[in-house]
Amino acid sequence: MPAFGRILLCYDATREGRRALRHGASLAGQVKAETHLLAVLNSSTWQQGTEIASTVPLDVLEQSAREILRDGIEKLAARGIIATAHFAIGDPLEQIPLFANELKVDLIVVGHRRSGRVRRWWSGKNDGLLLDRVSCAVLVAMEPEDADTHEPVEVLSARV
Repeated sequence: MPAFGRILLCYDATREGRRALRHGASLAGQVKAETHLLAVLNSSTWQQGTEIASTVPLDVLEQSAREILRDGIEKLAARGIIATAHFAIGDPLEQIPLFANELKVDLIVVGHRRSGRVRRWWSGKNDGLLLDRVSCAVLVAMEPEDADTHEPVEVLSARV
């Protein structure tokens, strides 16, 4: 069995999510891995009662997230990758490790957008905690720090 027999791709239709989907699909195809695609509707935004979230009904947000999941499945199929779709509502930092454990994946593929310390502190993001919550490899697809061009070179970093 290859080192990455089961791969969990995390997809949210952002530029970073699409990059992770492309890299994950490429790797899954090369190693012929069992592939799972996870879309998480982040509940922390609408639970905090922000102005935007409070005006959008939960069912509309859920429908949108499910459409994103369908879009990801279609993008994978176009690349010849058949994936099992998974949908969750909650904090991605809790849901991703939960699914990774339940599915017994060997690799999680996520996208990442760089942000400065002040922005991270202000937004309350704890992105680094994902690495502390999983026991499998994590592949992070991201842009180089100095990406000023229209077509940035993509950089991958991984923890095995």
